[in-house]
Amino acid sequence: MKEITLGIIKPDAVEKKIIGKVISMIESTHLNFVEIKMVSLTKTTLEELYQEHTGKAFLPELIEFMASGPVLLLLLEGENAVNTLRSLCGDTNPDKALPGTIRRDCGEGLPKNAIHASDSQESAKREINLLFPEHQIV
Repeated sequence: MKEITLGIIKPDAVEKKIIGKVISMIESTHLNFVEIKMVSLTKTTLEELYQEHTGKAFLPELIEFMASGPVLLLLLEGENAVNTLRSLCGDTNPDKALPGTIRRDCGEGLPKNAIHASDSQESAKREINLLFPEHQIV
């Protein structure tokens, strides 16, 4: 089934100037880019983005890091888009991710793991509606 999903190239990858590498890795899949935009996310937006992690010990550090510099928002579509992107990203911890995944090849550690990817169709809809309001999904 054709799906739409969200990816965010994180500040560490932007700072290291490996946006092109991450995009090339995504282009190696069947996913298509619908829209790409570079933004700086506010802490308020990040709190809403990561609302399912409210109260978790790692959240303040993650929000601080994600607000530390520009990110590249990716709106992607394709068959089984959520799982395709998640598989390409690899384990959240780059040290545990398989070779050939974005986090293994481009990440430094936690939270500097190069990319965020929606973890479900429901999360993708919520995150896209937040970050790409012009693409409202119901």
